[in-house]
Amino acid sequence: MAGNKNLNDAIKAKKDEFYTQLSDIEKELKYYKDAFNGKVVLCNCDDPRVSNFFHYFAYNFERLGLKKLITTCYKNQNMDLFTENKLEQAISLEYFGTKNGNSIPSVEEIGIKELKGNGDFRSEECVALLKQADIVVTNPPFSLFREYVAQLIQYQKKFVIMGKITSVSMKEIFPLIKNNKVWLGASIHSGDRKFFVPDDYELYASGCGIDENGKRYIRVKGIRWFTNLDNKDRHEEMILYKKYNEEDYPKYVNYDAIEVDKTADIPCDYYGEMGVPITFLDKYNPQQFEIIGHSLELADMNIVKKELGKLNGGPRFYIRQNGTLKRLFERIIIKRKV
Repeated sequence: MAGNKNLNDAIKAKKDEFYTQLSDIEKELKYYKDAFNGKVVLCNCDDPRVSNFFHYFAYNFERLGLKKLITTCYKNQNMDLFTENKLEQAISLEYFGTKNGNSIPSVEEIGIKELKGNGDFRSEECVALLKQADIVVTNPPFSLFREYVAQLIQYQKKFVIMGKITSVSMKEIFPLIKNNKVWLGASIHSGDRKFFVPDDYELYASGCGIDENGKRYIRVKGIRWFTNLDNKDRHEEMILYKKYNEEDYPKYVNYDAIEVDKTADIPCDYYGEMGVPITFLDKYNPQQFEIIGHSLELADMNIVKKELGKLNGGPRFYIRQNGTLKRLFERIIIKRKV
């Protein structure tokens, strides 16, 4: 949780400069390599001096068969990618591939343009660049995740972006998950992720530090890729082996479904509604399961309030344990498809 403290503090302060490691990008994008052929890719939250998204697509431009790469970065960045000339100006870059055949981008091959505004993805000129793109790939500001996804959906863009798994509970995001318009990526299912941060970030939590090259980093739990590009792994059937019984699978007090506290424990012989952790989405196969809803919208809190006299927190499912009500973490209600 230490890394999450840094993340939560950064969100409150609207400090969203988290630089994704190249290895994490490579591990995810290998699942979609055929999707990029002949496409325009936009990385619209990326300082190309430090962005591994720009690095990945620029150095793999020919191998992926890209048509064009566009990046934009916020103001107070560097106009010349390879010097230290600091400008109070946002820029956009366009790259059409190497002209000398060595697959190494040079300053001469990259079209650099000053933006009129500050490079905010919601600005008119950045939206104009978005309209040119076929696929958007980036690590958007965590504090603006719901707005960022809403824009991608509005303009009907394909995308592969990073976010926190808890974002699936947002009222703007969950319907997209439920209706199979957005799903989790293929490469990250657990653990934390290392992000490099600017020099002015405080590193006061365990799990943070400075690497051998002097780069500051934090580690953040619960990171996932979000995408609407398909991959074969999400259609693999989950192997179920547990048998249903009333003792191991209690019913909720305030919703008609059983509690399954681990995805691996989904019973193979039960076809009613079940509540599972949000990490179920790591294994979700839309051909095997139907998503009904989640506790934030389905939990009947009047039943709980009547018994407890007061409520602690927002809507959640409750089970009766040793004679008392136990409040659970966020749950997704699913049902097996016959």
